[in-house]
Amino acid sequence: YGGGVVGRYCDHAERFPAVTHFHTIRVNQPSAKYYTTKFLGDLCDLWDFRGSGLTNLHGATGDLVFLGTTTPQLEEIYWTLTHDLDTDLGVSGGNLRTPACCLGESRCEWACYDTQDVCHTLTQEYQDELHRPAFPYKFKFKFDGCPNGCVASIARSDFSVIGTWKGDIKIDQDAVKGYVSGEFAPNGGAHSGRDWGKFDIEAEVIDLCPTGCM
Repeated sequence: YGGGVVGRYCDHAERFPAVTHFHTIRVNQPSAKYYTTKFLGDLCDLWDFRGSGLTNLHGATGDLVFLGTTTPQLEEIYWTLTHDLDTDLGVSGGNLRTPACCLGESRCEWACYDTQDVCHTLTQEYQDELHRPAFPYKFKFKFDGCPNGCVASIARSDFSVIGTWKGDIKIDQDAVKGYVSGEFAPNGGAHSGRDWGKFDIEAEVIDLCPTGCM
């Protein structure tokens, strides 16, 4: 199983027979960690049946983590994950860890590239390195769609990819005028029930630009 199963054994099995084995299984998370409720329910059903029922969503390095099962259950769990739930084991140990990314273009207006596509593509490309320990230590890819760094790719990975704006910054002056005049609701209408007073573009946008580019 390579890096997807972390073997854990009790040194005092005669005193604690219920935890003679208590293996951890890592489950590969989808790009940007989008799940359907059905898929999460199926995972929980599997783990209630084959394991302790204890989970960790997610580990600090990524992956959904199943905490505690026995050796005879490993093949059954792996079969169900790969054949019935159409997913794969995650990674631990001295491997290329499961790549991780931010929401990217799926939801974020700041994303400068499709983080989910890159993350998924490299996950598929490097399956061997994910499951067969090939490095002296763990190695991580993380993909930030912009310098806001929502997956903290610099601090939490070895291969950090950060989207940046290409070329000169472009400003749609007609859209800016519409925003200032109230044609577009600030924050997508999230605070429409509050009166923040007259919009001051100089104080609230231009003066807050950290580089002074506007």
